[in-house]
Amino acid sequence: MSEKATSKTQPKRKYFKEQFDDEEVLLVFRKHPIVMRKGLILSMVGILAGTIPALIWPDWTHFFFGLIGGFALGAILIFPWWVRWYFSVYIMTDKRFIQQTRSLLQVSVVDISLDQVQMVNYQIAGLEETLLGFGTIVVQTYVGELSIRYIHHPAKIQKKMVHILRDLGIHPMQRPGTATSDELADDET
Repeated sequence: MSEKATSKTQPKRKYFKEQFDDEEVLLVFRKHPIVMRKGLILSMVGILAGTIPALIWPDWTHFFFGLIGGFALGAILIFPWWVRWYFSVYIMTDKRFIQQTRSLLQVSVVDISLDQVQMVNYQIAGLEETLLGFGTIVVQTYVGELSIRYIHHPAKIQKKMVHILRDLGIHPMQRPGTATSDELADDET
């Protein structure tokens, strides 16, 4: 009897703060790390600036302490870009598609019901995107489109999104308030 008492339905684990109790997370992805390239360049300039004391006082002590200071400065300079990349997450559940973008001073959440999704397309344009394997995913809805740029392997992500929509029974022919293809075939006979 004690086994039944302990095996009662335990609450599902929540993967994000806004997740509903009856919602299941099916896909989570984020942008390509290329979005941190400006921060990486600034970080390298910070590391290079750390070697300036060794140019003024050419001894090993100033070189190593300057290099340590340069790495600390570089870490401080890349931190805002890393936060923006790490906390920009795209979540597809069995009920909705969520875009969460967070930075040090801003939070942005876009929430789209899966019933509103009409098309999911991707685009890889240019040499840089082709070589580094990132691109743009466009989610077409009734109210407009959501363009998600700098997505790592957009073809794979788009394919997963389309499979999830199909598995959930969401097809372009089956929209709220419209007849399904089976009903149209019945009407023709």
